[in-house]
Amino acid sequence: MNSPRCFKINSADNVATMLDDAEGGAVSVLGDASQHSIELREPVKLGHKVALRDIPCGQAVVKFGVAIGRASRDIRAGEWVHLHNLASNFDQRSQTLDLHTGAATDTRYE
Repeated sequence: MNSPRCFKINSADNVATMLDDAEGGAVSVLGDASQHSIELREPVKLGHKVALRDIPCGQAVVKFGVAIGRASRDIRAGEWVHLHNLASNFDQRSQTLDLHTGAATDTRYE
């Protein structure tokens, strides 16, 4: 079986988008001539972001060549990049959403 793949959209990006589900281990990086694979530290699902290099807390997370947010904690290369470690530049409520379902956690439903 071929290794799972991710895609780096812009040369300035420090994250790539998963093209396959992956449980961990080697992932081929497409769209980047200088890097052939990374080692995932955890499972990452299709369509989610993975760090291509270490991103210190407070540093910009770059996708599409644009800072989409900042690391809310240190992110190690090969880690899943999502609500638990990324503060969005575009959605102020993103830090109040459930990590897996995306449901708001700051709204009470009765």
